[in-house]
Amino acid sequence: MTLLGQIKDMLGPQSLEVPIFPLHAVLLPGSLMPLRVFEQRYVEMTKTCLRNSRPFGVCLIQEGAEVGTPAVPERVGCLATILEWDMQQLGIFSLRTLGTERFAMNRWTVEPGGLIRAQVSVLPREPETVLPDQHRTCARVLELIIDKLGNDHFHGPFRFDDAAWVSYRLAETLPLKLEARQKLLELDAAAERLQVLHRFLTSQGLAD
Repeated sequence: MTLLGQIKDMLGPQSLEVPIFPLHAVLLPGSLMPLRVFEQRYVEMTKTCLRNSRPFGVCLIQEGAEVGTPAVPERVGCLATILEWDMQQLGIFSLRTLGTERFAMNRWTVEPGGLIRAQVSVLPREPETVLPDQHRTCARVLELIIDKLGNDHFHGPFRFDDAAWVSYRLAETLPLKLEARQKLLELDAAAERLQVLHRFLTSQGLAD
């Protein structure tokens, strides 16, 4: 962890105000997520984020739809940083985003245009910890998945010895229900996340 990261952790949760993009998807720290943005509220959000080099929040939809009336989001989400953008068609953004920090919403309001804006607390970043021997199978399965999908689907560097990185990448790629993926996002410790994922792999006959 960098010195800046250590200082942030000592100071406690950081409070931010961010726009929220509710989706039928769960963004995890370190995950790449392509997005097609066409609704006016999110087009304007994207323009503002690009202009100010600011992230936005991605939350799983608890109730509602991705378009139309603002959906009710889950309280815990992940900040998304825009890595690349394009507008090949007028009024439609194609984004390549990266999940960075987890956050918990403290309160949120809906603006007249339908955009949700929230006051959030950034949750502490997990320190790099060595992958426990009992979960080495998780890393081996992950390597096979990445070989099959291709390195371009993932953001480097690859850290197969880091418990948090392995747990997030498995949670990202395994065929889990969205509710289960959300619960994994909400867990604060990689060890707990790996235990859940190991049980899933065992149930599928992929681990002992």
